[in-house]
Amino acid sequence: MRSEIFGKQMLKTLVVGVSMLSLTSMAAATELTMFYPVAVGGPLTKLVDSLVNEFEAEHPDIKVKATYSGNYSDTMTKAMTALKGGNPPHLSVILSTEIFTLMDNKAIVAYDDLVSSEQDKKWLDSFYPALMENSRTGGKTWSIPFQRSTIVMYYNKDAFRKAGLDPEKPPATWDELVEIGKKLVIKDDQGTVKQWGIEIPSTGYPYWMFGALARQNSEVLMNDSGTETYFDKPGVVQALDFWQKLGKDHGIMPAGTIEWGTLRSDFLEQKTAIMWHSTGNLTAVKDNATFDFGVAMLPAGKERGTPTGGGNFYIFEKTTPEERAAALTFVQWMTQPSRTAQWSIGTGYLGTRPDAYDTAEMKTYVKDFPPAAVARDQLKYATAELSVHENGRIYKILNDAIQSVLTGAKSSKDALSDAQRQTERLLKRYR
Repeated sequence: MRSEIFGKQMLKTLVVGVSMLSLTSMAAATELTMFYPVAVGGPLTKLVDSLVNEFEAEHPDIKVKATYSGNYSDTMTKAMTALKGGNPPHLSVILSTEIFTLMDNKAIVAYDDLVSSEQDKKWLDSFYPALMENSRTGGKTWSIPFQRSTIVMYYNKDAFRKAGLDPEKPPATWDELVEIGKKLVIKDDQGTVKQWGIEIPSTGYPYWMFGALARQNSEVLMNDSGTETYFDKPGVVQALDFWQKLGKDHGIMPAGTIEWGTLRSDFLEQKTAIMWHSTGNLTAVKDNATFDFGVAMLPAGKERGTPTGGGNFYIFEKTTPEERAAALTFVQWMTQPSRTAQWSIGTGYLGTRPDAYDTAEMKTYVKDFPPAAVARDQLKYATAELSVHENGRIYKILNDAIQSVLTGAKSSKDALSDAQRQTERLLKRYR
C-alpha cells in the first residue's frame, strides 16, 4: 500500500514537472509576425500555411503568425503604417523593388549584419544573380528572393492551329508578334473582335511590362543606385511607341488600357490568343486551361529581355536579437533547395536558386511540364525591375504616362519627357 502511494506521488510529480517544462518551453518560444501578400495569382494561402506549420513542427521554439495582407501594394502600405505606429512586423514578403523606400525609412536590416558562419555567407550567394539585382545595393544584401517571377508569353496552341500557324513556333521577334498577331484576330460578321491576337496589361503594373519592352529595345529604365531614371531616352520612347501601335495601328490588341486583374480570365476564356503575364500565373493557367497552351520567352526587338519581378523576404529593424535570429532561421528554411522546388511547383513562381532545379522533384516536374523551365531560362536575358528612391511616386508618374499614350491622350515623346522631368525633381536630392 505504501509503495502504491509512493508510486502515485512520483507519477504526479513527474506529470507536474513535464507540464512545467512544457509551459517553460512555450513561454520561451520566439513569436514572429509575418506580413504576406496573397493577391498575386495562384492558391498561395494554403501552401504558405502548410509550410509555416511544417516549419513550426521542426522548430518548436519559433512561432510564425502569417498575416495575409492583400496585394503587394496593400502589404507595403500596411507594413509602413505599422512601422509608423511603432509595431512593424518582424518580417514580410514585399516587392523586391521597395528596397530603397524601406532603407530610406530605416525599416529593415541587412542580411550581411545577421549572418556569421561561412555556410550562411554561401547561402547569401546561392540565388540567381539576376534575382539579386533588386536585393543588393551599397555592397549589402537587404532582401532574399522568394516569390519571384519574370514576364512570360502564354499562348493558345489550339488558336495557332486554327489560324494555320505552327503551335510550336510562338513569335520570337517584334515583327513576328505583329505578323502572327494579325492572323490570330477573329471577328464576327459585324466586325466585332471575338479573339484578340495579344493582350499586354496596362493597369496594376504597367511600368513592369514597359520595362520588358524597353529592355527588348536595348534600354534600361534606371541606374543601379536608384538615383536616376532614363524615361526620355530615344530607345525608351520607341518602346512605348511600339506598345501603342499594337492596338492603334496593327489592330492586334485592344486600344486603350487592359486590366491586369482580368487578363488571365481573358486568356482562359479565349478572348485573346496571347498574353504577357507573370510566371506566377503558371500553375493557375495549367490547372484551368481547357485548351492546349504553351509558354515562351518574350519576343525580341533588338534583343530579348524582361525585368525580374515579385517579392522578397525582408527582416525589419525593430526586432530583438532573438527575433532577428529566428526570422533568419525561418527565411533560410523557406529558401532551402527542396523547399524552393516545392514552392515553385505549387505556385508557378521561379525556383530562385539553381540547385532547386537539381532536386528530384523539380527534375521530374520540368520533364513532365517543360513550360516550368521557360522563366528560369529567360533569366539570362533579365534585368532588374524598376526600383528607385521615391518608388511609389515615380511608379505613378510612369504609369500615368504609359496610360496617357495607350489611350491616345499624349504622344510617347511628350508623355515620357514630362515623366522624366518630374522624376528628376524627386531624385535630385538623393545624388
